[in-house]
Amino acid sequence: MTDATPIEATETPVTPNAAGADASVTISDGAVKRLRDLTGAGEYAGMMMRVSVSGGGCSGFQYGFAFDDKQMDDDHVLIRDGVTVLIDDMSWEYVVGSELHFAEELIGSYFVMRNPNAASTCGCGTSFSVG
Repeated sequence: MTDATPIEATETPVTPNAAGADASVTISDGAVKRLRDLTGAGEYAGMMMRVSVSGGGCSGFQYGFAFDDKQMDDDHVLIRDGVTVLIDDMSWEYVVGSELHFAEELIGSYFVMRNPNAASTCGCGTSFSVG
């Protein structure tokens, strides 16, 4: 865990570990609203959203979304409107240029990455492949 204070995101989110000025992940308005609701009180109060990528799923890689109360040394830290999103360094390379979004559809509500780098995705949007 690190004692470093996360960098406050502006119009373009900033991460302390980014390789270049264009290396970013954004957080949609819908995701900010839902994260505020979830982390404002109750079971996830004061926690941060952790986004990860691991091998598996029907398309080769899958996204993971979890709540965490610890920031690791290799985390990229995104803050927007009072919510914090953590992405570990290994996962970062797969999600740079993406947007964390909260979808509300007839089949349910869920967090999803809108990833322009994904060559293909599965029907539910939780797994993807790269070209």
